[in-house]
Amino acid sequence: MSTLENATNDPIIVCEDVHKWFDDFHVLKGVTTSFRKGERAVICGPSGSGKSTFIRTLNRLEEHQRGKIVVDGIELTNDLRNIDLIRREVGMVFQQFNLFPHLTNLQNITLGPIRVRKMPKSEAESVALALLERVDIADQAEKYPAEISGGQQQRVAIARALAMEPKIMLFDEPTSALDPEMITEVLDVMRELAHSGMTMLVVTHEMGFAREVADRVLFFDEGLIVEEAAPAEFFDNPQHERTKLFISQTLQH
Repeated sequence: MSTLENATNDPIIVCEDVHKWFDDFHVLKGVTTSFRKGERAVICGPSGSGKSTFIRTLNRLEEHQRGKIVVDGIELTNDLRNIDLIRREVGMVFQQFNLFPHLTNLQNITLGPIRVRKMPKSEAESVALALLERVDIADQAEKYPAEISGGQQQRVAIARALAMEPKIMLFDEPTSALDPEMITEVLDVMRELAHSGMTMLVVTHEMGFAREVADRVLFFDEGLIVEEAAPAEFFDNPQHERTKLFISQTLQH
């Protein structure tokens, strides 16, 4: 039975009235939503709408000041043990690849499993090689990040996150720093991951990906979820004027 068939309606992430300020700027204004195991959610919205900040609160890269966030049954508080537990279960892929330039691609992937999960080096390397095969760059294992393309670096970053065997994958605009021809190769890897049943939250402007892969699309504007719906409903029958404007502008590009 696939992971997808095992997916339940139990929420693996619960957010209740989440607020976040940067000094006087109120960036999240009471976000309430939840995500179930195995769900693939795409989060979109204009720049400055709070979508990247929101996704970064889910593994405490940003601290929320009010409200409640529970990930896999653990509430995110200032308790460092809880933060550590959650980060072990949540993989993150950033806009910038954040690979260590002095390590080979293979070493970038094995670092976490060896140091954090105490995996033997030989086992970590065999996991890493299998993941590089999965993201279709097995031949780049011994190269350094600077020696490969941006699209390949992002695929190494995805493999690095997967090496920790996360229950949830967060993607923060993973293709926005890439040249157009490299976007497809990264989205292909993300499609494969989605079809494997991974719980995925993806901040992206790639509306074709959202329509094809997402179970639900959430539209952020000015720190709030303005609209959320299944892709067909979201794109073909948006309810809010702000959503309609965003979709019309995005789909023109």
